[in-house]
This record gives sequence, structure tokens and C-alpha cells, in this order.
Amino acid sequence: MFINARDNETMPVMNDEVPDEGDYDAGRGRGEFDNITPEDFIHGGGSGHGNPPGWLGPADINRARHQMPIAYVEIVPVRTDEMGRIAQVGSLLRVSEDGSIERTLITGRVLYHETLREAIARNVAKDLGDIALPLLPIGLQPFTVAEFFPTPGLSEYYDPRQHAIALCYVVPIAGDCKPQDETLDVEWVDPKSDVMDTFVAQMVNGHGRIVRQALAWAGI
Repeated sequence: MFINARDNETMPVMNDEVPDEGDYDAGRGRGEFDNITPEDFIHGGGSGHGNPPGWLGPADINRARHQMPIAYVEIVPVRTDEMGRIAQVGSLLRVSEDGSIERTLITGRVLYHETLREAIARNVAKDLGDIALPLLPIGLQPFTVAEFFPTPGLSEYYDPRQHAIALCYVVPIAGDCKPQDETLDVEWVDPKSDVMDTFVAQMVNGHGRIVRQALAWAGI
């Protein structure tokens, strides 16, 4: 049955997303997700917060990684000018699992019962802080899909931990960035400068190629 959201001053919940107060079916049971809100997903990975709902411990995620592909989002953070054109591209300096310093992008798993927009917002907050103010995409069509394999040479994208399927998005950042978690610094560069080539060359395992694809998608 169709319910007119305007007449009832409520909005229907679509695709079993986490309901807001006032959604007409907000009272429907959702098991372990009954007592959470969308903000729990968005802020769960930010500073001063615990793990969000659906988070897997080390043993569980390692087991899953050896049994199935893992869904990821990969975000190319950008600053735009007053005309909406990309003025700067961001990259992260972070500590890798072996203790070395690497240059990379914002990446993270899509959690159980988490929408793609929530995953993008949560992972931006996890790496750039809660006041980065990402402008989430209107549409969810990624500019590319990168398939990472744990076997070197099988793909242009390599991740020794897992087989990961990453939906890649360009996300403008409007706020202030405060590096979080393993992120040591956020560096911004003009995509048309000579330094851009150096930055891309420092992104291994296919992440630099994703930046190149993002710039081509944006017409640069």
C-alpha cells in the first residue's frame, strides 16, 4: 500500500535502512539494530567512539577474509573551488600493518546492515575526524570498481590480506581535517602540479591508479 509521506508527515524506510524517529515503520523489529540510529554508524569510527554495530573482531574478520570477498568503499578526498572543480586531491600518510609509512586513500569495509552512504561517512570520520564535513554523493554509482586480490599479479589491485571489492567515490571535503586512528597526516596537492605524479607513484598496490581514474572521471 502506498503511503503519502506529505500527508502523514513521515518518510518511508527503504531497503531496511536504519530508521529515523518519525519514519512510519520505525517501530518494526530489527533485532540487534533496534536501539541504534544512523549516527551510530557515521560516528562509530570517529574520535572518542567505540566500534560501530556490525563490527567484526580479529578472529571473525580473518575467517571471513579466507572464505569470501569483502565489500569496501574507497574514497578519493578532494577540495573544490567555487565552481565545483577539483582544486586539490588529498592523500593519507599512515602506519601500515608492518610498521612502515605508506601513502594511501580512505578505505574501509562496508559493515553489516550499513548503507553505502553510511560507510562513506563513517570511514571519512575514521581517518579525517568528525568535522571533515564530507559532501556525500547524490548518486551511488561509483566512478570505478576495483577488485583487489591477495595473489600478486592477478589484478592491478593487490591486498595481501583478502579478496576485496571496492566501490570507488570522489568525495569533496568541506571541513577541517584532523587525522585519526593510524592516519598520521593528510596532504593536499593540486592535481595539475608536478607533485601530483610523485604522490601517485607513492601509492602502491593500485591505489595510485584509482586516483588517476578519479581525475579522468572528473575531466582532469
